[in-house]
Amino acid sequence: MPHYATLADKIATETAMTFAERVPEVTLYQVLSRTAASFPHRKALSFQIKSGVKDKAETLSWSGVKARVTQAANVFRGLGVGEKDVVAYLLPNCNEAVISLLGGSTAGIVNPINPTIEDSQIAAILRETGAKVVVTLKSFPKTEVAQKVANAIKMAPNVETVLEVDLARYLSPPLSWIVPLIRPKVDIGHSAKVLDFNAEMDKANATSLDFEETIEDRVASYFHTGGTTGMPKVAQHMFSGMIYQGWCAQEMLFTEEDVLICPLPMFHVFAAYPILMACLASGAHMVMPTPQGYRGDGVFDNFWKLLERWDVTFMVTVPTAVSALMQRPVDADVSKLKYVLCGSAPLPVELAKRFEQSAGVKILEGYGMTEATCLVSINPPHGERKIGSVGLPFPYCETKILHCDAAGDIIKECDVDEIGEICVDNPGVVTGHTYTEDEKNVGLFAAGKYLRTGDLGRIDADGYLWITGRAKDLIIRGGHNIDPAIIEEALAGNEAIAFTGAIGQPDAHSGEVPCVYVELNAGASITVDDLNAYLKEHVGEKAAIPKYVEILDELPKTQVGKIFKPDLRKMAITRVFDAALVEADISANVESVFEDKKRGLVAVVKYNDPAVSDDAVNNILGCFTPQWEPAK
Repeated sequence: MPHYATLADKIATETAMTFAERVPEVTLYQVLSRTAASFPHRKALSFQIKSGVKDKAETLSWSGVKARVTQAANVFRGLGVGEKDVVAYLLPNCNEAVISLLGGSTAGIVNPINPTIEDSQIAAILRETGAKVVVTLKSFPKTEVAQKVANAIKMAPNVETVLEVDLARYLSPPLSWIVPLIRPKVDIGHSAKVLDFNAEMDKANATSLDFEETIEDRVASYFHTGGTTGMPKVAQHMFSGMIYQGWCAQEMLFTEEDVLICPLPMFHVFAAYPILMACLASGAHMVMPTPQGYRGDGVFDNFWKLLERWDVTFMVTVPTAVSALMQRPVDADVSKLKYVLCGSAPLPVELAKRFEQSAGVKILEGYGMTEATCLVSINPPHGERKIGSVGLPFPYCETKILHCDAAGDIIKECDVDEIGEICVDNPGVVTGHTYTEDEKNVGLFAAGKYLRTGDLGRIDADGYLWITGRAKDLIIRGGHNIDPAIIEEALAGNEAIAFTGAIGQPDAHSGEVPCVYVELNAGASITVDDLNAYLKEHVGEKAAIPKYVEILDELPKTQVGKIFKPDLRKMAITRVFDAALVEADISANVESVFEDKKRGLVAVVKYNDPAVSDDAVNNILGCFTPQWEPAK
C-alpha cells in the first residue's frame, strides 16, 4: 500500500481483505487512544493566532489532545448530550475547534457550522439538527461571530447551553490586556445558559470518560452543505466513514514524522477529515496558522517562512490559494516539503504547472465531497500523476460514470472516456440516508447504491478520474447542453487570467446563453474586447462562446476557495432584468435576488414610479425563466 501507484494496486488492496478487517477501531476515541498511547509526547496540534514566524503558538502533544478531548466529551455528557444529541460549533480555527470536533463526536453527534453564513441560515441548521449545545466564540474585536450566533439561537430555542471560547488566551501582552477593554458588547436575547468552555473543561475528568462509550458504528457528525445559498442541507457521517478518511491518507502518505500545515477552516470536510483524521490515524502533527487560515492577516506574505518554522512536510491548499502564493517569492527553506495536497475545486492545468516550477514541489490533486464524508480519489504519489485529472479512486471506493433518470434508475453505464455523472460508493457514503431530511435523499442514489455526486466526468483507460463540470451547472441554450468547463478551460490558458466563472444568463429567446466572469492575476491587464476575441479563437463550440464577458476585481468565493456561482447568477439576473426594463422604458429595477426553496432564484423588483403596474413588468420579465416578484 505505501507504493500504491496503479489501478492494479487499488484492486489488490481491496481483494486482500475488507476495510473492516484492516482497521480494528470502531470509534474515533478508540483511534485517538491508540495514537496517544503510541506517540504520547509527539507534537499533535499547534495553533498560532498571528501569522508571524516568531509569534506565540500553543502546541498540544497527543497525550494532551486525548486529555482535552476526554474533558470535552465529559462536559458535553454532563450537559445532557447523549449519542443521538448534537453539539454544534461555530469557531474560527483554533485548538478548541479540533477538541470540539473530537469531543462532540465522542459524546454525541458533532455539527461544525460555517460562522460566516447569515444568522438565519445558522438558525436553520441548529433547528434542523436539534442542537442542544453550541460551542462558539466569546465576543472579540473585529468579528461579529458572537453576536451572529446569539441572534441565531434566538431563532433556535432547542439550544440549551452555549460554551464560549475566548481567543484572548492565545495573545501576548499588551494585546491580551487590551482585548478585554475593547471587547464588543453582545445583545444575548436568548434563554440558553452561557458558560466558559475552557473553564468547564478544566473542572472535568481528563483521565477517562465518565460514561461507557458504546463500541458500535453510528452517525457521529453532521456537516452542512449549501449553507451559503440560503438552503442548507445537512449530510450525515458515520464513524466508519470518518475513520476511512484517516486510513486512506495514513496508508498512502503520512507517518508520525510528518507535519501538515492546514490553513483551511475546521468547519469544512477537507480540513476535518483528510487532514485531521490523517493526523489522528498516523500521529502526524497538524499546524493551523491564524483563526482565518489563508484569509488571516499576513498569512500569504509569511507562508513560506511558516513552512520553515514548523518543518512542514505536507502543505494543504486550494486553487485560489495557489494563485495567491504564485504572486509571492519562495523566500524560505522549504526543502522538507514533500507534496502539496490540493482540492475543493478543479485546479487549472497551467496554474498547476507554474506553481510546481516556482515552488519545486509536486501537487497531488484529489477529489472529494461532503456527501461522501470526503475522499473519493487522488493522483497517486508513487505512480503517474496526470495533471488535470483527480487521480485514481481510493481503495474500497467504487466509482462509476452513469446516465440516470430523476429517480436514480440507471439508463446507461458510460464507456471509457465517455462523459456522464460521477457516482460513488465507499465507506464514507451513508447509503440511502446521506441527508438528515428524507426528501433530499430521493433520487440521490443510482440503483439504490451509488451516490450521485452531481459532477460530470469520465474515467480513462488507466482508471483515472477526470472532472468535466457540474451537472447542475450545465448551461441549457435552447435545449442544447453546454458544459461551462469548455469556457473556463479555454480561458485558463490565458496568462492574464487567475479565475473564471461561466454560467448561463437569462435569455428571453433561448432560456439561457453563456456568460463568463473573470478575475485577473495581480498586475495583469486585458480588455473585454481582447477576451471576446480570445474566446472566439479558443472555444471550439460556437454555441458555447459567451454572449457577455465581465472582468471583476475578485470573483465571489466560498471559505475554501471555490468560485461561488450562485452570486454570479444573481449578478447576471440583476443585469439582464434591469437592461430589459430600461429598454421597455419601465421605471423599475431589481432590488435583490434571493433563492426560494421551490422557485429557485427570484428577483425582487422595486417600482420607482407609482404608475408602474405588475402587468407591465410581467410583460417584460415574464419572458425569462427566473421568476420575479414586486418589492414590498
